[in-house]
Amino acid sequence: MKDHLNIPDHNKLFQTEPYVKQREGKKAFEAPCSEQETAEALAYSKTSEYKDKNFARKSLVVNPHKACQPLGALMASLGFEKTLPFIHGSQGCTAYFRSHLSRHFKEPAPAVSSSMTEDGAVFGGMSNLIDGLENSVALYKPEMVAVSTTCMAEVIGDDLQAFISNARQKGAITEELPVPYANTPSFAGSHITGYDSMLKSIISTLYKRSGIEATPGSGEGTGEKLNVILGFEPYTGNFAEMRKILAAFDTKYTFLGDHSGNFDSPATGEYSYYYGGTKLEDVPKAANALGTLSLQKYSVKKTLEYIEGTWKQQTVSMSAPIGITATDRLVDAISELTGLPIPAELIDERGRVVDALTDSHPYLHGKRTALVGDPDLLIGLIQFCLETGMEPVHIVCSNGDNGFKGEAEALLAASPYGAEATVHIGNDLWHMRSLLIDNPVDLSFGSSHLKYAAKDAGVPLIRVGFPVFDRHHLHRYPVIGYQGTLNLLTTVVNTILQNLDDDSSGFNHDLVR
Repeated sequence: MKDHLNIPDHNKLFQTEPYVKQREGKKAFEAPCSEQETAEALAYSKTSEYKDKNFARKSLVVNPHKACQPLGALMASLGFEKTLPFIHGSQGCTAYFRSHLSRHFKEPAPAVSSSMTEDGAVFGGMSNLIDGLENSVALYKPEMVAVSTTCMAEVIGDDLQAFISNARQKGAITEELPVPYANTPSFAGSHITGYDSMLKSIISTLYKRSGIEATPGSGEGTGEKLNVILGFEPYTGNFAEMRKILAAFDTKYTFLGDHSGNFDSPATGEYSYYYGGTKLEDVPKAANALGTLSLQKYSVKKTLEYIEGTWKQQTVSMSAPIGITATDRLVDAISELTGLPIPAELIDERGRVVDALTDSHPYLHGKRTALVGDPDLLIGLIQFCLETGMEPVHIVCSNGDNGFKGEAEALLAASPYGAEATVHIGNDLWHMRSLLIDNPVDLSFGSSHLKYAAKDAGVPLIRVGFPVFDRHHLHRYPVIGYQGTLNLLTTVVNTILQNLDDDSSGFNHDLVR
């Protein structure tokens, strides 16, 4: 029999005597504030006076709820078959993007780097890019290489178009290899901006190289009826849910960008660099579809403009279809674009979710909420809250624009449950902390980054969006469509019920809720 190993978790481990002594010993070198000073500063940070100072700051950002452009470009690149993301910049930046995605999806995020160092920063990174392209193609044998940039390449002004052209002239890559590229400086925009730039570049590059003339609605050579864009999508389950909905309509479709295979690959004992993704040959043919349906509009603005302007194609864009009303809008849009009736199975599914919402409504009604996330997710969450009788109070969108703010405020103004809401764009999670403490709510919705402010304010956190680092497998469950609405409802109401149990004592520790 094996000896039992007593392996404490880190919470217990660091409370043991050796680690307590180690921390005490470090204080002699750190010259920290006294415990009294720390307590006083913490107490002051929870006052209304501090909140006003917090919101008055202009030159400092504390924990913004967004990531860099190249991270979004990396996700967009992995949405296409046998495509290798190539990041022109330093290795450290590339490692950050890869690890960020890997920690959310619990899957490897393949990408290569031109590995620029001090020499590249001074003399330019052309040789790094050309050598990197040659080595990458030889080693990993991609059918497309998608190039994006980091701050270093952007600050020194590297010309990607010229560099890629020189790589072809030198024979580092062939003329036949598609190499879309996007300028994605991390000091501007966010991950959704980078996603959009790369998606547009991939679609436009493949279309131009094909020689196809767009004939919207013809379906020539493909029979496809519909293009679908999910955008910067942190839920692989949302791809599965859309497949289910489209299968119910019995319509053919093309996902313009499908990274779900790369971020939900099977463990078979053998690793591949490439899993799934939209077939490269299907992208130019998508110009002949009846129309394009986008489940995000703020994260794919440039892409939709390209499809409308170059393909002359009808587009329908909406934010994340979370909740009954938004999902109704989704299935209506599919029906209108394809000319097909809404399937009976979706009508039945809708009825079951309405029944579930009715069952849980007494526990949700009147609950005050705080929301953090990307623009499209927040529009969906606001609709969900209003529909269930919850009251959004604080809404923070670090990468939102005035268009998002106007839409969110109009949505809130149309419901009595949105009367107290304030929408903050360009603000960060330290702002949200002040809001949560100064004007408490019952629940908060957001990524793992919100957990610190939520804990300081004593508010339960519903983890939704990107990134979710501290919980496993949530990305596998959809949050869109009728099924996604049920999943989110289940999480929210059971969090509320768990809190009731945690706060109960004796006589009100009920068996039935």
